[in-house]
Amino acid sequence: MSWLSDFFRPRQDNFVRLLIEQAEYAVKGLEALLAYTRTGDEASADAVRRMEKEADEVRRILVDELNRTFVTPIDREDIFTLSRAIDDILDYAYSTVDEMSVLHVTPNTYLQRMVSLLRDAAEEVHLAMQRLKDHPSVATDHAQRAKALENRVESVYREALAALFQGPAEPERIVEMLKLREIYRHLSNAADRGDEAANIISDIVVKMT
Repeated sequence: MSWLSDFFRPRQDNFVRLLIEQAEYAVKGLEALLAYTRTGDEASADAVRRMEKEADEVRRILVDELNRTFVTPIDREDIFTLSRAIDDILDYAYSTVDEMSVLHVTPNTYLQRMVSLLRDAAEEVHLAMQRLKDHPSVATDHAQRAKALENRVESVYREALAALFQGPAEPERIVEMLKLREIYRHLSNAADRGDEAANIISDIVVKMT
């Protein structure tokens, strides 16, 4: 555990603090996206956009800290790629809101189920980051839960696609199918980034213990 103690010295602790903050913004952004898929409330859409911009600023600070720290106790790439993966989760939430608005997509139960699962996965990543310093094995447990939720998102994604391509291929319906498929893909990509974040957290624990 001595490596973990080195990792969390004052300067290095900044990285964990910033990663926790990024993960918290991801949770808040997905909570706002879930509200948007349930109500269509523009205030919720604005909240997603605001969380994405604020999270971007946190990532910029983290990268700046990384560039100014000559020696890091773990692979610099792990810090950078974990930050990027968490950031991408929220980026896809932002894209989902924007395209639903621009394409006038009406939320359905598949969208709601996928976003709900993504919100839960983001919460697991957030909890994993919070536990990483003092309880790394618990952090790993949360990372594994995030991965399990990603699998559930993919199951709903395939179910949604199957339902989408059932029925007559009328021109208007084809347009709607193409719109929804694009939105579904954003959410599937968000789940992939959550899975990547969970893998990196597990790798960090293995390397440091």
